Amino acid sequence: MDPRVREHAEIVVEHSTDVEAGDNVQIVASPAAEDLVVALYEKLGERGANPAVSLGSDRALRAFKRASDPADFELPSHRMALVEETDVFISVKASANTNEGGDVDPETNAAYRRAVKPISETVMSEKRWCGTQFPASGNAQDAEMSTEEYEAFVYRAINKDWAAQREHQARMVEILDPASEVRIVSGETTDLTMRVDGMVTENDYGENNLPGGEVFTAPVPDSVEGEVLFDKPVMAQGREVTDVSLTFESGRVVGHSAEKNEDVLTAALDTDDGARRLGELGIGMNRDIDRFTYNMLFDEKMGDTVHLALGMAYEETVGEDRERNDSALHMDMIVDMSEDSRIEVDGAVVQRDGTFRFEDGFEE
Repeated sequence: MDPRVREHAEIVVEHSTDVEAGDNVQIVASPAAEDLVVALYEKLGERGANPAVSLGSDRALRAFKRASDPADFELPSHRMALVEETDVFISVKASANTNEGGDVDPETNAAYRRAVKPISETVMSEKRWCGTQFPASGNAQDAEMSTEEYEAFVYRAINKDWAAQREHQARMVEILDPASEVRIVSGETTDLTMRVDGMVTENDYGENNLPGGEVFTAPVPDSVEGEVLFDKPVMAQGREVTDVSLTFESGRVVGHSAEKNEDVLTAALDTDDGARRLGELGIGMNRDIDRFTYNMLFDEKMGDTVHLALGMAYEETVGEDRERNDSALHMDMIVDMSEDSRIEVDGAVVQRDGTFRFEDGFEE
């Protein structure tokens, strides 16, 4: 087996989820990720854990959604029972075809998300969990790389010194956590302000998401004002949505457009009431992710970017006295901050054209 796969499994088990003897561990993975599942089972056996694996099939899920009446979707109690008996949940992405669900009606996808929302909420709030990526051929195609090149890209971003990455990102946490207001400016198309006072800034160094590599918090829901153009595409429901433009007033999206597949964006915004408000502000800081790959697990961590998520706010980012934006949607979208851009925190520029205030080469 490729030694990089075993190193990947070791990081998941020891660093990301800290599996202990006797833990019930549930792995959800596609057949394309079998090598990583095997390596995970080896590490889990060494730790005395109790693993189980479930087949994740995009083809099967597509068939189910297309055959179903969205009005009939309900919470699958047997899946919830499995989650409740699980101590550690590991999800492995690996796609033969990343557009497998592209012909499912957006409203059907929204209805399905609402039905299964309690499952993801339980995993994220009550369990140790990690979502990661195996370098499958479908993902390599999306990234416009050969399989070998994509493998090198994935392992460079994942198999790294996470203690050093944590220390690097901690400097941004120190700036953002006590802040009151953030302003994001990029060219002539993005000028957005939001309050973050009372919210909590998190340092993502490869625990729940692997790769990690971002600093993130939640905006005060009704505070977001201005316009933003997301100049990187987003894959939503198996379809590419490009040049998404949003206008916010009093925290809500009051205007939206997209160059391609605007109907997917509209359906996402109509998921529920919370889908028209922001749930996350994230700053990408993993410089080993140096190119866009149509995979949000990597792209949102890319150095010199900011991402904003419509919908659900993560509980750990919301202060005790603050409202948490709730939604079945969590849709991340990216702004390139490498040129003609800046991030301001309480009126002071903390990043200009991709260089942070605490890095060499920063210019006021």
